[in-house]
Amino acid sequence: MRNKILIAFILISVFVLIDFYFFQIVVSVSKNWSATYRKIWRFGFWIPTALFIVVVLWWALGLPFQFSASARNFIITGIIATYLSKIIGIVLLFIGDIQRLAIWVLGLFKSSGEGLSGKLIPRSEFLSKAALLTTTIPFSAFAYGIISGAHDYRVKRLTISLPNLPKAFHGIRIGQISDIHSGSFWNKSAVIGGVNLFLKEKPDVIFFTGDLVNNETSEINDYLSVFNKIKAPYGVFSVTGNHDYGDYRSWASPEEKSKNFQDLIEAHKLLGYDLLMNENRILTIGSDQIAILGNENWGAGRFSKYGKLDLAYQGTTDLPVKLLLSHDPTHWDAQVRPLHPDIDITFSGHTHGFQFGVKIGGFRWSPAKYMYKQWEGLYQEGSQFLYVNRGFGFIGYPGRFGMPPELTIIELIRA
Repeated sequence: MRNKILIAFILISVFVLIDFYFFQIVVSVSKNWSATYRKIWRFGFWIPTALFIVVVLWWALGLPFQFSASARNFIITGIIATYLSKIIGIVLLFIGDIQRLAIWVLGLFKSSGEGLSGKLIPRSEFLSKAALLTTTIPFSAFAYGIISGAHDYRVKRLTISLPNLPKAFHGIRIGQISDIHSGSFWNKSAVIGGVNLFLKEKPDVIFFTGDLVNNETSEINDYLSVFNKIKAPYGVFSVTGNHDYGDYRSWASPEEKSKNFQDLIEAHKLLGYDLLMNENRILTIGSDQIAILGNENWGAGRFSKYGKLDLAYQGTTDLPVKLLLSHDPTHWDAQVRPLHPDIDITFSGHTHGFQFGVKIGGFRWSPAKYMYKQWEGLYQEGSQFLYVNRGFGFIGYPGRFGMPPELTIIELIRA
């Protein structure tokens, strides 16, 4: 409790100081307005500050927070967007103030006859308006990402050539969906639209590569009737992601956490997905066969390591093609390639493309690239491929900017 109160005091102090400095912009821009509008503008400025203080104190005192995960995300995003925008705005103001201060200091060393004095030059109204305009840009981007980007589902189609692909599988279309994060959704109609868009592609087989929920299995309950529509002639195969184990929330007991995970396994059954828990399935068309391997979450670094690739691989040595579902793409370099060079394609998700980035033609950039060597799209090393899906849902920030949610269709052809 003491640590929380100390953190709350620091946060409130820092952000109130930011607000006091930014308030100078508000005062400058509104100085020529009518008295009524000026009061509304200046009073309204402090309302988000008051709400922020209430939220931080509520958290520090450990009071019950009876809001959905989606509502919490919006509150946190609102705070981040507001203060990040203000910080960007006051950087411009601060640069101007440094210049004014420098001129004032120089004036102290000049004689009055040289045209300078020690009087501080007033801040220009233009600078204040420019700082205010600069503030609106990141805030607008945050808002756009929520309103337009969160559900701007895109179908990405590509072809992968495998020389050892059996003839019966030539042209098979694999649909991949990843990172549903059902606890974050706030627009069910849009989610249904995304699922329908996926089904219009008519994939032959579908892979779901983990993170059905954010923190607990109950989050999927309202969406079982949506995602159980996902079907394919040769089945839907799924694996778990790092968020599916309940590792990111507190549980009353180990038994309660274990029950939550058992409920998650049951949810996959209710959805009609064949959940692969470090195991494999043999897909047969005519007399030809390929292997579908499913690894529980395994991530390099700090992420959970539940996966046992050797178990998933067991019994597939003689099959000509092996397709692996493994949520975290760091698994590819850490274990898949060095230990099993005959796994042809690994399907992953996890990164979300950071839900923020830029893609123009062949150029692509996202902060995700500084965290993950493989963060979005198709990668190849030798004869092995890795595909990293940007994800269907979102977590934390309830939107996406420049990294829209993805539905992937990969056609396999025989080289």
